[in-house]
Parts: sequence; structure tokens; C-alpha cells
Amino acid sequence: MEHTDPNGLPDTVAGWRSAADSLLSPPCCTFHRNVEISSRYAWLYTQQPTCFKWAGMAAIASHHARLVLFPFRLDADRSGYVDLPRSLSRRRLLTEDAHRMREVNNAIYADIFWVHLAYLAAADGVEDLRRLLGPHREYAGLLSAFETIDWGRAVLSDEGSTAAARREAADLVWAGNLALLEHEQRVVVQPLFDRLSGTFARLVSMGSTTTFEVRGLRREVRYFTSFSAYSLTAGLGDALRTRTVPSMARFDDRWRWLETSVVPRFRRLDADQDLVDRTLGRVVEEAKRYADRPCLVPT
Repeated sequence: MEHTDPNGLPDTVAGWRSAADSLLSPPCCTFHRNVEISSRYAWLYTQQPTCFKWAGMAAIASHHARLVLFPFRLDADRSGYVDLPRSLSRRRLLTEDAHRMREVNNAIYADIFWVHLAYLAAADGVEDLRRLLGPHREYAGLLSAFETIDWGRAVLSDEGSTAAARREAADLVWAGNLALLEHEQRVVVQPLFDRLSGTFARLVSMGSTTTFEVRGLRREVRYFTSFSAYSLTAGLGDALRTRTVPSMARFDDRWRWLETSVVPRFRRLDADQDLVDRTLGRVVEEAKRYADRPCLVPT
């Protein structure tokens, strides 16, 4: 039986993982699970928009990943039921690779969402994380990231902080969230990306884009970034130096794009609360639309 603290909250890593998992519906089709995870990230961001930048980026990235998971819905009938065995048998559509992307989506949620939840629930979130994560060396990076975020949050929440201190604190919050993103990409994503087929890795490299679904051509251009376009412009020097074709499946190539192109665009979006609210609102609205649609063939 899982232990809880006097307030009824989990007091172990396993307990918090279970709590995070309980926020999703029972095992369902890949497409619906992705939609649910995306909306949970969006909800998490709204709880602490000043601090939970990773959650906002994760909501948008997970939302875009639904396109990669489309093969899992090829055999949905008009009622919404999905014939998963038939969909998974379509080898020509690289469904094994799509399955790997499903694993990535689930693994990120399982590894990082609960840590945000534990930080949010405790009176002293970072101290509770020190107790929970301290004994686990594999979580050292996550703990350090949250400590950095918490230092920044404390200054930003202090009305007596100077403008200079607040700017430095905002940078600390972003540095901590960037560390969360690096952990996600290096520790969680890369081992699974290493198992992608060469063909799928090339397709992902060509098709990887990030946009924040703003309206108006000038705004779209300002917030749009493509891995392939980046690789031929700002990232060209690295490709020439390493004499390799840039690939989303390779951590160093992917990280350069995320750090120098994707994150700055989200930071720009994050400064406009109305835009970020509308962008994440679309993620939540899609989750609501799919919530009433069945995803498994009844037995």
C-alpha cells in the first residue's frame, strides 16, 4: 500500500508517479492518450505560468506529435472506434516507428509530469523535492533544475525585488526550464530515438516544425521554425564542421535547434499572455472534443 503524508499526499516517488498516471483515463488508444497528455501539460502551465515554462512547451510539442501518431487512427470508423490491430499491421506506414513515438510521448509524461505535481502540491515544493529526489542519483538533474526555478520564483514573488533582480530571476527560471528540456531530450527521448529506423528519422527531420498557432501571416512567420530550414541556415556551420547530415534523431543536432530556435520563440510567445493562453486553449479544446469519442473496439 502506498504511503501518504498527513495531508493525504503521496510521500514517495512511486506514489507521485501513480498520482500523475491517475490523471489520465484507463489505457486507451495512442491518439487519445496523446491528446490527454497534451491537455495535462497545458493545465500544468496554467497553475504556475511564471515558473512552469517547460510544461507550456511540452503541451505544444505533444500536441504537434499527434500528426506522427496519425497511423494509429487510420482504421477509425464513423463512430470513432479504432481497429488498432489493423492499423498496426500497415508496415508500409512505418507503424513501428510511430509506436516508438508513442513510447516517447508516454515516457516524457511518466518521467517529468509528476515532479511538477509534487512541487505544486507541497507548501515548500523544492524542499519536498529534495526529500523525494535526493536519494535517487538519476533525478539529480531534475532536482537541480527545480532548485534553479525555485530561486527565480522566490525573487519574482517578492514585491520588493528590484527590476534588475527580477530580470535576473526570470533568466534563472528559464535556465531551470531549459535544464528540464535537456534532461527530457538526453535522458528520456534519445534512447528511444536511437531505435528509430533511418527512413523515419529522415522523415521526422524533414517534417519537424514548431509553430504556436497564432493568427496572421506576420505573426506566423515570427513564431514558426523548421528543423530542416534551421539546418540549412543557422545550423549549416555545424553540419559542415561535423561533415554529417543533420538529423532530429541525433541529440546534438536536435538540441541546437531546440535551444537556439524553438525555446527563444516560445519565450517570445510567453511574454504575450493573450497569445499563449489562446495557443494552449486550442490544445485543451481538442482534448474536450475527443473526450467523448470512443477509441477502442468494445469487447
